[in-house]
Amino acid sequence: MGLDYLKRILNARVYDVAIESPLEIAPQLSCRLGNTVLLKREDQQPVFSFKLRGAYNKMVHLSKEQLKRGVIAASAGNHAQGVALSAQRLGCKAIIVMPITTPQVKIDAVKARGAQVVLAGDSYSDAYAHALLLEKKHKLTFVHPFDDPDVIAGQGTVGMEILRQHQGPLDAVFVAIGGGGLISGVAAYIKQLRPEVKVIGVQSVDSQAMKLSLAAKKRISLAEVGLFAEGTAVKMVGSETFRLARQYVDEVVLVNTDQTCAAIKDVFTDTRSILEPSGALAVAGVKQYVERQQCKGKTFVAVACGANMNFDRLRFVAERAEVGEAREAVFAVTLPEERGAFKRFCEVVGERNVTEFNYRINDENAAHIFAAVQISKRQDARALAKSFEKAGFPTLDLTDDELAKTHIRHMVGGVSTLAAHEMLYRFEFPERPGALMRFLSAMHPDWNISLFNYRNHGADYGRILVGIQVPPHEKRQFRQFLKTIGYRHWDETENSAYKLFLR
Repeated sequence: MGLDYLKRILNARVYDVAIESPLEIAPQLSCRLGNTVLLKREDQQPVFSFKLRGAYNKMVHLSKEQLKRGVIAASAGNHAQGVALSAQRLGCKAIIVMPITTPQVKIDAVKARGAQVVLAGDSYSDAYAHALLLEKKHKLTFVHPFDDPDVIAGQGTVGMEILRQHQGPLDAVFVAIGGGGLISGVAAYIKQLRPEVKVIGVQSVDSQAMKLSLAAKKRISLAEVGLFAEGTAVKMVGSETFRLARQYVDEVVLVNTDQTCAAIKDVFTDTRSILEPSGALAVAGVKQYVERQQCKGKTFVAVACGANMNFDRLRFVAERAEVGEAREAVFAVTLPEERGAFKRFCEVVGERNVTEFNYRINDENAAHIFAAVQISKRQDARALAKSFEKAGFPTLDLTDDELAKTHIRHMVGGVSTLAAHEMLYRFEFPERPGALMRFLSAMHPDWNISLFNYRNHGADYGRILVGIQVPPHEKRQFRQFLKTIGYRHWDETENSAYKLFLR
């Protein structure tokens, strides 16, 4: 087996800096799901995440000479704070390399712990590469965020506490996966003592490096990762964490942004605490699993692993939580432009609460309405769409349409006869000074911007919706422009909601 993780975890030194976090029932969520859901409250640690366990356990095992020279880490958030706090406690120098895109709140939190912050690159990968250069140059010790036996053992103490705190029946423990440090430590401990307890990983659909790697039986590197749950946005899992996950993890469940937002709301409802997106993944995973298995009366633990949430992001989370909880359905409904049509529409909606309604006249024969309606479960959306169709109203169910939910709902009524050869693209880019200008300056001066929607969510990334008029013979140059700009992008020119409301 190689390294004896059971022994390492039992001997881990974490309680100089960490607390034994509570294991609490989530009463309302448990009641709704018909299963007992226990929250392992790692969001209550001094740095609001589990990360200081692994960081401190790694650093406390360093020699006096290594501590005297100092440590270095690359991180955009929670690991950085864990290393900084541990260095402060152990009286050693710490340098943290963070991407330029890191929100100021996280930079300030690390500086407040006495660490030196170096900003480098747009992504974690860039910061990591720069940290390795500084490590060699200054003879520092690198503290890896996940792929290190001492770090894994430190995180494994979460599993040790769960089994000590809950000695009754336990069906599964759900753990968010980024690089795999937390789940590999937790699984290594739980599976050796209680092999009947399932250990289930949870990842975002757009950052599923571990799920793909386990399926392929080798580590897979993602070309890009989603930015919403940035704490778990890792392109490639660790070699040691992958080895342990293969041996001990039962499965990996995927959740989307809306389901994550709904889970943040669930935890807030039960605890009045606000988890960060990655911190809520495990809760979202429990809900997905229960829905899939249709199980009742089981006991599940979800590790609430972090609460370093930017306040400015709450608007986006609140907006999307209703859809993620299947409490809101979003539709594009076409009504004939005639008397009595709107009344008929209202009759179909019935007693349901309309949460959003957008309309602007733009056609003599038909009116396109963007409507959001409260529902109690996802199936209600499909039933309502059928009811609209039956009443003679062509309907699109947009509840799962990213473009409609992020942009179109705020822009209904923007059809223009002047937008010839318009191509519609969604872009995501790192939210930092100059990013928007870089985008605009890379464009061909002859291409006219016919539509532009930009909403700042106070997050680590910006979202733009752009209509660009590109003559057919310049499509090749346009494809080259997309390559040059280097931002994540989606061609939405054929999107049905766009055709109805904007084209």
